[in-house]
Amino acid sequence: MKTCVGVIAFSLAAASTSAQTQPSAVNTPADVVGFLMTNRAVVTCAREPGGVCPADRDAAEAARDTVTRALLVSLATVPIATSSSGFVYRLDPELGTMTRVSDSFGTFFVERAMTSGRGRTSFGVSGTTAAYDRLDGFNLRDGTLITTANQFRDEGAPFDTEALTLKLRTSTMTIFGSYGVTDRFEIGGAVPLVQLHLEGSRLEVYRGELRPQAGAVADASGIADVAVRGKYTVVSTPHGGAAAAAELRLPTGDETSLLGTGHPALRLLAIGSLEQPHVGVHGNVGIVQGGASDEYSAGGALTLAVTPRVTATGEFLFRRLSSLHTIGAASKVHPTFVGRDPLTGDPVPVDTMRLLPGDKTTSLSTMVTGFKWNAKASMVLTGQIQWRIGDGGLTAPFTPTLSFDYLF
Repeated sequence: MKTCVGVIAFSLAAASTSAQTQPSAVNTPADVVGFLMTNRAVVTCAREPGGVCPADRDAAEAARDTVTRALLVSLATVPIATSSSGFVYRLDPELGTMTRVSDSFGTFFVERAMTSGRGRTSFGVSGTTAAYDRLDGFNLRDGTLITTANQFRDEGAPFDTEALTLKLRTSTMTIFGSYGVTDRFEIGGAVPLVQLHLEGSRLEVYRGELRPQAGAVADASGIADVAVRGKYTVVSTPHGGAAAAAELRLPTGDETSLLGTGHPALRLLAIGSLEQPHVGVHGNVGIVQGGASDEYSAGGALTLAVTPRVTATGEFLFRRLSSLHTIGAASKVHPTFVGRDPLTGDPVPVDTMRLLPGDKTTSLSTMVTGFKWNAKASMVLTGQIQWRIGDGGLTAPFTPTLSFDYLF
């Protein structure tokens, strides 16, 4: 059935909207997200200022807050690689000397129960890059993330839509290290330095006609939230052990640049390890209070000493965040706009679709695979790739990392 539009003012208002440029006040990534998600061209209430109903304005602001928090959680609270050295030692009581626990060079993010040993200092640097392309399963790059749409009930597709495109890339260099205070107690830390580039655009499609509406770009760089750590080996056996660890994330990153959460966060961790000469199995369970969201986390790792100088490692990381909403589409009959059936003259309702926050608790899962190579003396080079499992949160197809650490 062909519907004639019964709200001429609605059509004309949409047609007269001109493209918006990035205002001078928009200068941070958070500003860009807010600008693109709350400045709209699709008219949903012709009698209201700007043609937007209060409910639609509230929905846009809620969606903006949800997307901003999703970006913040994914960029500012990602797990930082373990600061422990690839070499772990234990005092051999019979020989009276420190001996290596395992031929394995350890894990990436999952902590081992053993420490590097009294007086031993490790230092390392890692570099990683990520190009994010999806948010809760929505593609951010191809223009299919519809933020607002109007559709007559008797038509198969919306006649007026507005879509958001975001291109987001980060490059991170992390400086990390640890020091063995005793044979059982180790302290460490990590300083992430992040460079972020975000560009976005908003496009209206009215009856097949493309109308660019807005565009904005932002760059940010600086120190993200610094981590300070401590680990204590509670139980030590010839083939493993158990440990407890704590990590404090300091709010050193700029929240408006999506580099930091703006709040301190404390992570408490229980660690278990089984170490054989060539194989190691490690498990972690933790809780986080503060930061962008409270969370529960778990992780497991398997290490295999392929040769005396090469270790293959696989890890699984799980996070359940209590304050991170998903985002999804919701439709509701518009209270004022209506069309008319050209044959009968009967009214045809208009459904308006908006992005709205969904479930509050989100689970994020990641696989990590890679190798560690003892290139020379006490230096270990690492290559790894992170693979996100599922569509929750902000995701990248894969995230590669190269690093090295040296034990003194």
